[in-house]
Amino acid sequence: MVKAEAQVTIDRPPSEVFAYLTDPEKLPEWQATALEGHLESGRLEKGARATEVRQILGRRMESTMHVTEYEPDRRFEAELVSGPVTFRISHLLEPENGGTKVSFAFEGESAGYFPVAEPVVERQVQRQVADDFRRLKLVLETRG
Repeated sequence: MVKAEAQVTIDRPPSEVFAYLTDPEKLPEWQATALEGHLESGRLEKGARATEVRQILGRRMESTMHVTEYEPDRRFEAELVSGPVTFRISHLLEPENGGTKVSFAFEGESAGYFPVAEPVVERQVQRQVADDFRRLKLVLETRG
């Protein structure tokens, strides 16, 4: 099992952070491995599905995410239901000093890696998650 966590405080209200964070089309703007993302149909809510395309280790990978929890401006959780790896993500947003504290958790299977390599994979995932959430903070705090 590979796990990663991140926590960042963004100087923007929860409603703005949540709207941006949960928009699949915005993924490439703040996640380094994301090439594209889109909602499959309807609106984003519990039960919705989104497709994302990522470039990982030089390979283009398409996956489908299923939204498992959706509380506007507060909580967003999803799991991968198709694609090369299995994982779950969780975002919790809390108001903090006029901004928003975002707590993120990732839990996934190392999919084909030998168990001995799992600590290396986990460190890489943790580093990427930390970088992505630093970028999210920068993007949201510097946009007009």
